[in-house]
Amino acid sequence: MDPSELRYLEDEDTSTMKVIKGATSGLVVGTIWGTIVASWHDVPRVEKHVALPGLIRTLKMMGSYGMTFAAIGGVYMGVEQLLENYRMKRDLYNGAVGGFVAGATILGYKGRSINTAMKAGATLAATSAFIDSGGRTARVDNGKEYFAYTTKKKSTIE
Repeated sequence: MDPSELRYLEDEDTSTMKVIKGATSGLVVGTIWGTIVASWHDVPRVEKHVALPGLIRTLKMMGSYGMTFAAIGGVYMGVEQLLENYRMKRDLYNGAVGGFVAGATILGYKGRSINTAMKAGATLAATSAFIDSGGRTARVDNGKEYFAYTTKKKSTIE
């Protein structure tokens, strides 16, 4: 293994911590997305023995989306970390396989069809490979440092 690749494996977080962070991030994003989706649907009519039906429906959607996204994030990070530690490489194939497994297992299970599982797995794998092929960043390093404040002292003579 090349020493330049070894530095990528020497992160501060353990594999377990990365999986927990992936699942937690998925839970947060999924819960927020569930809130947005719930607000797009029609509010149910008021039923006789159900208090606050809109709130109950919103909380159920938030929980459903949150748990789905948490499972996808956890499975994705788990498979990616497993492959990274097994292969001793950090490349786009780890993420692509992780995306395929996460999409095929979680979304395939929810869709209850092999066709849905293959499409979801292929979509997440392609998305992960596309992001990883760009160096895992959306920014271009041009060598400049930007500060939220000025670093130069003002002249006392104006």
